Amino acid sequence: MNLAVVPPPPFPEDIVMAYVITQTCCNDASCVAVCPVNCIHPSPDEPGFATAEMLHIDPVVCIDCGACADACPVEAILPSDKLEPSQARFAEINADYYRDNPSPEGWLPLAPSQAPPRGQGTLRVAVVGAGPAACYATQSLLERSDVEVEMFDRLPTPFGLVRAGVAPDHPGTKSVTDSFEWSFRRDAFALHLDTEIGRDLTHDELLEHHHAVVYAVGASADRRLGIAGEDLPGSHAATEFVAWYNGHPDYADRTFDLSGERAVIVGNGNVALDVARILTMDVGELARTDIADHALKALRNSNIREVVLLGRRGPAQAAYSNPEFVALADLHGVDVVIDAADLDLDPVSARAADEDPVVASKVRLAREYAQRPLRPGNRRIVFRFFAAPHELLGDDHVTGVRVARTAFADTGDAAVVRPTGDFDDLPATLVLRSIGYRGVPIPGVPFDEARGVVPNSEGRVGPGVYVAGWIKRGPSGVIGTNKSCARETVTSLLADFDSGALREPRGDRRALHKLLGRRRPERVDLDGWRAIDAAERKAGVAQGRPRVKITDREVLVELGRRRRRLPLIGAVRR
Repeated sequence: MNLAVVPPPPFPEDIVMAYVITQTCCNDASCVAVCPVNCIHPSPDEPGFATAEMLHIDPVVCIDCGACADACPVEAILPSDKLEPSQARFAEINADYYRDNPSPEGWLPLAPSQAPPRGQGTLRVAVVGAGPAACYATQSLLERSDVEVEMFDRLPTPFGLVRAGVAPDHPGTKSVTDSFEWSFRRDAFALHLDTEIGRDLTHDELLEHHHAVVYAVGASADRRLGIAGEDLPGSHAATEFVAWYNGHPDYADRTFDLSGERAVIVGNGNVALDVARILTMDVGELARTDIADHALKALRNSNIREVVLLGRRGPAQAAYSNPEFVALADLHGVDVVIDAADLDLDPVSARAADEDPVVASKVRLAREYAQRPLRPGNRRIVFRFFAAPHELLGDDHVTGVRVARTAFADTGDAAVVRPTGDFDDLPATLVLRSIGYRGVPIPGVPFDEARGVVPNSEGRVGPGVYVAGWIKRGPSGVIGTNKSCARETVTSLLADFDSGALREPRGDRRALHKLLGRRRPERVDLDGWRAIDAAERKAGVAQGRPRVKITDREVLVELGRRRRRLPLIGAVRR
């Protein structure tokens, strides 16, 4: 059975699905706000929005106006008659949602709430970070005319994990950055790249020059396995591998052993699926993306033929999303391998599949993959459920993984699995752990070591200090999840400003830029980033690619400095 051409089940004759949301959905709910008939769910004011892996268009209510498609920042919404055969599954996913979750009566979309301008001067906010959460916070802040935003990031380029985390074969997802350009063009906005808080400016100095500081620094550390052999050469965090192939300048000099025929990924979330795709997909296809040149060269010479993903629990509890799981069917020359024996559901999982259409889809898709015949010569992505790493094998380098078979505990809780005592050794020369990100402490700001986040209440941390994104809520959700997260934080911040709760800063924009001119004169500003962006795009045109990323930090900074125009306000002139 070929998942790429499985048609959706027939709809009743009176149902026409005009538009369909596909796997590149970013969940930022731009489509919800423009839909004239309120047919896109879950909406930001519905309980399921925060945990939804994608939004869905009601096939009965949709009037084929196309407003949602125009508003989508990642071009994920398509007319049903324009779907490729490999996208037909998404029509079914959309329809399944409404069979189990009919549109509520009298529902209205969430209207952005905005406090009136205070009328007592300009609100100055420092946003630390330049990823999606930071950009969404900036967008929300600049909806008011009495706000100035200074954005800081330690890298010479903006956009965080959109640039350095989204897989290169997902260009539609990366296009969400186009929606951030509106903020960047505002006179009330200033960008300071290659500027690190804690090195170039302190937390206290930010507060001296702003009413408030919003930390949107993400979760940059990875979680560890805590098993023997984890630090052997050949064992890495998947986060390092992702940053390497995406051209992150801090990881451009890393090397990964691709000489063996098998790689093992511990974990089966969306990041694990991204890594498995990159390791197995046709290099000719990768050569048309913005993947880093050093990674493309290494992958051309890779010997890896099989990638095994280890998941501690069963298919009903798999961490990947259905859209990313479906997309594996499109990989040319790659078989997805699942042992049918792993798909016999325990009572708890069976009940979850009966009650939750998302879980039911995961199980159904896994069973379809399990039925597909293997094709000689194809590379393989193998899903092993109920499998946990017990130790990594080898003396001077990883040679394999000792895998423990797991089973659900007798507690009746599908979240709890324990080793059964059965082990097998899986030869491999590359092991990547993909078991989650965690935040790191920010100097001068409280930190919850157990959860890896900054403790907060609706984004509030302390007087004048706020958080948004993963450092606020932990590494969950997709890019668009940060929009509602950031808006909640900004709503708290604006309420505090309008009530007079925020301390007036001692320094203004002029004073800040004078200080930065002394501390970090070589920083990259908006003009510098635009020069970098233009250079990368120009190099990409010559190769038929979206861009060719510059991965050397010194080159990035020099290019940004050469073309940057220092602000006239308080600038240090040369």
